[in-house]
Amino acid sequence: MSIVADTLLEALNWRYATKAFDPDRKIPADTWEALQQSLVLTPSSYGLQPWKVIQVESPELRSQLLPNSYNQKQVVDASHLIVFAARTALSESDVDRLIELTSSTRNVPADKLAGYRNMMVGDLVQGPRSAIINYWAANQAYIALGNFLTAAALLGIDTCALEGIIPSAYDELLNLKGTGYQTVVAAVAGYRSAADPYAGLAKVRYPAAELIETR
Repeated sequence: MSIVADTLLEALNWRYATKAFDPDRKIPADTWEALQQSLVLTPSSYGLQPWKVIQVESPELRSQLLPNSYNQKQVVDASHLIVFAARTALSESDVDRLIELTSSTRNVPADKLAGYRNMMVGDLVQGPRSAIINYWAANQAYIALGNFLTAAALLGIDTCALEGIIPSAYDELLNLKGTGYQTVVAAVAGYRSAADPYAGLAKVRYPAAELIETR
């Protein structure tokens, strides 16, 4: 499978951080299912996927999240609101769960994956990175966010990443405290409002020559 380069670049130039959504337009179920699968298929270090996505559908809950999002109206107006929550710690049982899934999915005996298991345990559970695993997991969640934004653009769905939120308040409202997950970032998806003045602005980016270095 391949996508024409022009199609990709057209989609990426079309997308922008949508500030005003049309509250009456909803993403079709099949399109949203594809976007959900784009999250599932997101790459992650070791394949551990140390995050989960909370889809907030309740209008009441979205209204409660609004003041904890600095009153960014996208939270209540967009078709969909999702919250990326990352793991706060990892244990050997988390690693073993992935090993079991890999074994069953690829029909490989678990003992053949012992080296892979020990590598993950030595790095993330017992190694120096275990002390900062929440930051590591948050970085993995951002990979999922980026993948989601690109997939949405290819499907003609408007999005906006929301870092302007109060994570601790989100944790409380989403009942994340004590679950081993914490809020990292949110995103909204839907269709831009015809009244959004940002839609027609030229995209501001530094040239590739300044951002990409060849050695």
